[in-house]
Amino acid sequence: MFCLRIHRHPDEVILAVCDESVLGQTFRGDGLKIEVSEGFYGGDIVSEEEVRNAFRNFTMLNIVGNEIVEFAIAEGIIHPDNVIVIGGIKHAQAVMM
Repeated sequence: MFCLRIHRHPDEVILAVCDESVLGQTFRGDGLKIEVSEGFYGGDIVSEEEVRNAFRNFTMLNIVGNEIVEFAIAEGIIHPDNVIVIGGIKHAQAVMM
């Protein structure tokens, strides 16, 4: 299961999605740090199908967690070369034009 939060701004739809298991944690490695904060990522607990539907309508995507990143790769949303690993946890971002 995943945590999904949709941030809507006048010209943007930002999807913040993380593995439910990493919400609220901070990861560090190789001089990088990512905080998977409740304020940004915390939202609805959703299934793969609900994430798949959300992937249809975003301008920016921010995902954290090994499961969600692998899912986004399988769905063709993220290219594997665009994934970074921070403290053993995968992270990726995408912008749709």
